[in-house]
Amino acid sequence: MANALGARGTARETTHQPRPAHGKAPLVLSGADVVMPTGTLAKGHVVVDGTRIAGTAPQNAHRIDLTGHWLVPGFVDLHNHGGGGASFTSGTADDVLKGIHTHRLHGTTTLVASTVTGDMGFLARRAGLLSELAEQGDIAGIHFEGPFISPCRKGAHSEELLRDPDPAEVRKLIDAARGHAAMVTLATELPGGLDSVRLLADHGVIAAVGHTDATYEQTVRAVDAGATVATHLFNAMPPLGHREPGPVAALLEDERVTVELINDGTHLHPAALQLAFHHAGADRVAFITDAMDAAGFGDGRYMLGPLEVDVTDGVARLVEGGSIAGSTLTLDRALKRAVTIDRLPIEDAVAALSANPAKLLGRYDRIGSLEPGKDADLVVLDSGFDLVGVMRRGEWVVEPQLG
Repeated sequence: MANALGARGTARETTHQPRPAHGKAPLVLSGADVVMPTGTLAKGHVVVDGTRIAGTAPQNAHRIDLTGHWLVPGFVDLHNHGGGGASFTSGTADDVLKGIHTHRLHGTTTLVASTVTGDMGFLARRAGLLSELAEQGDIAGIHFEGPFISPCRKGAHSEELLRDPDPAEVRKLIDAARGHAAMVTLATELPGGLDSVRLLADHGVIAAVGHTDATYEQTVRAVDAGATVATHLFNAMPPLGHREPGPVAALLEDERVTVELINDGTHLHPAALQLAFHHAGADRVAFITDAMDAAGFGDGRYMLGPLEVDVTDGVARLVEGGSIAGSTLTLDRALKRAVTIDRLPIEDAVAALSANPAKLLGRYDRIGSLEPGKDADLVVLDSGFDLVGVMRRGEWVVEPQLG
């Protein structure tokens, strides 16, 4: 596990099902610097009782000393196509579970499974499979990235399968997801785009602007119609221009929009990340992985939907054309990079990984912070911000090895 976790000898992956963190006794994790919504508590503590975070520690609590470590909320990934060699787009239910587990090993305790462009029948069947996993609590919903996107900004999507966002077809995907459609990425400038945004908003599904060739003015209209997310801001959209500011400016300036960022050092220059944080503010940024099968697995040849992808030195590109094809990022790496390279305050980085996406999903009452009453989803980091422990709903997925 040393290569997957980045800290040799400091963590142990549980096998098969996660095992209880502390038997029947409540658990007190003490001595760590605890990142809370109001700031960081030096040498604080978190009490775990069953599956939840508790406010006080009973007399029979078991204690673990985490002095010299950080405690942060479990990560929430809004945009993820797979990992561990498994695809959420084309794999079996067991494959999807394998990919989910891979990301849990890296701190992602809540995950939205993303599809890529396919024909409508295939996507509807895929939604059926993924909705069963959502009903079991394995994923937090489904994100349809495509087919309603611009051929001008298609990225790693099959052009012959793209289509305009006809609201009737968007509705078919919503229905196929059986109440578990979390987000749909649209090129809202295409015919039917604005009506589809309104339809999604009416059904409580996030409308995300992405893979778009929209102008600034067209993007403003999309946000006014109900779009609230920028799919991997800066990527697969026109660049910011001083005469034609395009979608980037419109999405950054509007307080109703949360902007996704892929902080892997490939998709974004550090200055672009700083620009996004400066203009959107730390409460409107969500770090995502946009991960594909190779995340947590390694270099090689993969399929992303119907397209072949080569992964070399951790960078995924289409075999034909060379476009970036998702990422091999895990959110623990995104956090470490944000703090150590981008020099963001850890509180801002943690908000982008936990609280902000949890609020967007409407789940902040249960996840996204280490407050009493919420699910016991947390990540333990060492002093160098390497992951050494992961707990999900009170059970260790990765157990810290201390002392």
